[in-house]
Amino acid sequence: MTRADLRGHVTQSYGVREAEFDRLFEEFAAFFDVTLEEFIRRRHQEMQRTGARNAAIYAALREEARQMRFAVRRLSERQVRRIIYG
Repeated sequence: MTRADLRGHVTQSYGVREAEFDRLFEEFAAFFDVTLEEFIRRRHQEMQRTGARNAAIYAALREEARQMRFAVRRLSERQVRRIIYG
């Protein structure tokens, strides 16, 4: 299915205007166009700002990564740390 096909389907089925569809499509595409490494680094910084400790952050990141759209194997704490710190 092409973007044009999807636009036609969504606008006809759900009454979404084409301009709204285009904006939503771009937002969804941006949300799902994140690498595992970008996601982990961003979330680590977000959690640190809330005062979370690294041990809790690593566990949370491992769980969150399993639920994201990218297919990932289970990450060890060491793998999470290596993504964050290199």
